[in-house]
Amino acid sequence: MANIKDEVKRACEVLATGGVILYPTDTIWGIGCDATNEKAVQRVYEIKKRMDSKALLVLVDHDLKLSYYLQEVPAVAYDLIDYSTKPLTIIYDKARNLAPNLLAEDGSVGIRITQETFSKELCFRFRKAIVSTSANISGTPSPTCFADISPEIKEAVDYIVDYRQNEKAGAKPSSIIKLGIGGEVKIIRE
Repeated sequence: MANIKDEVKRACEVLATGGVILYPTDTIWGIGCDATNEKAVQRVYEIKKRMDSKALLVLVDHDLKLSYYLQEVPAVAYDLIDYSTKPLTIIYDKARNLAPNLLAEDGSVGIRITQETFSKELCFRFRKAIVSTSANISGTPSPTCFADISPEIKEAVDYIVDYRQNEKAGAKPSSIIKLGIGGEVKIIRE
């Protein structure tokens, strides 16, 4: 197995040049790119064969980064993050400093603060939000482990992270909550 430090370094190099990676996250394996690079985001949509009217979520390594990507962070967001016992994606209104084609039509964005070793270090070292969308063709089941990812996805990305590939445990997608500016909470997926 590869060294995590070397894998993070290599993945950062690929992301910095507009490349697309396949990487382990705090939930299921993800297809990722620089969330501020519109061309890289477009490639992710093409790899997934997904319409770009469907927004993609992003990962960051710390809640302090939220204010850079959002015009306003509702105070309740920090409580939700602190008290969540499993990975939680929160959809926020009024995103900024991200590729426009990443956002939903209403300007919202889903952001998750990852606690998983590899993706957290990757976000920290890359210093930007990273797209994290399930490693599957749109409309097909999400892979629960690396072995479930289709060859078509593996061939389409620029780099496959050599870390946690042998895990067989069935990973699950995150919970999703939509959070309005006024603090209203809507559960999308438990």
